[in-house]
Amino acid sequence: MSAKYGDTIVLATRSSPLARWQTTAVREVLSKAWPELEFKIKTITTKGDRSIDQPLPEIGGKGLFTSELEDALLHREVDLAVHSLKDLPIDEAPGISVGAILARGDARDAFVTAGKWGFDDIPSGSVVGTSSLRRQSQILAERPDLIVLSIRGNVGTRVEKVLHGEYDAAVLAAAGLQRLGLDDHISYLMPFDRMLPAPGQGAIAVQYRKDDQRLKRILSAIDHGPTRTAVQAERTLLEGIGGGCSSPVGAYASWSEELLSLRAVVASLDGRSIIRVSATGDDPTTLGRSLAAQALEKGASEIVSQHD
Repeated sequence: MSAKYGDTIVLATRSSPLARWQTTAVREVLSKAWPELEFKIKTITTKGDRSIDQPLPEIGGKGLFTSELEDALLHREVDLAVHSLKDLPIDEAPGISVGAILARGDARDAFVTAGKWGFDDIPSGSVVGTSSLRRQSQILAERPDLIVLSIRGNVGTRVEKVLHGEYDAAVLAAAGLQRLGLDDHISYLMPFDRMLPAPGQGAIAVQYRKDDQRLKRILSAIDHGPTRTAVQAERTLLEGIGGGCSSPVGAYASWSEELLSLRAVVASLDGRSIIRVSATGDDPTTLGRSLAAQALEKGASEIVSQHD
């Protein structure tokens, strides 16, 4: 890129430590790709950050952590917006597109306890904190003897609540704990055959205004193709089922040689009704749609419609 583009590009981020870490990571890879450009970070507080005392499903999940950043982008207050991909609604906001998805971190969920209990050996009746219906349903499917309660706050706050005895355990995204240097508190990493993550979990997305071809070109340098393809399959499945960010739907896609393997789970909140599907293919959109159709044939829409 020529020197004429040597201006300042502003990246919007949420105020949480994890969001700032992710935006700093984006700024670093952009700076390496475009050393002639200057990248600055602007912090914006979202509705989800302000409503820290309410369970997330009660607030309404769509755009809870993204709307304010997208508004700032559309009003040209910032040039780019950085998000955890799993927080982005399936439907893109008008005039905005995802220009880059970074290489994915650990997509698994992590079990955090003060006593280093594993998921299998934590005592019956223990209280497990999560803000996710998806996690709640899969926890109770495996361990119906546990008590699942809502937990709010940023990653560090949730860990502290466990360490201080407010909860016996909590389930959080492994990538967030690892990125913040809190992975010492992980007592058990949930394998995918026990708990599937949110579509896009562990991936960082960067949005830009669709009318800005310069920013599209800038972001293309840091876009990770294999991750984008995998999460496209996951998000296509979620869309096909009719779910949103807060739905009790888990999905994970990974590459095996030249085939994409996608698996998904849809479960009722008590864990008693659970649908598991899986398939392979080479086109993420076709794969996501076909697996969504399988899930719908097994009754997924009845489960999802209760919670969106």
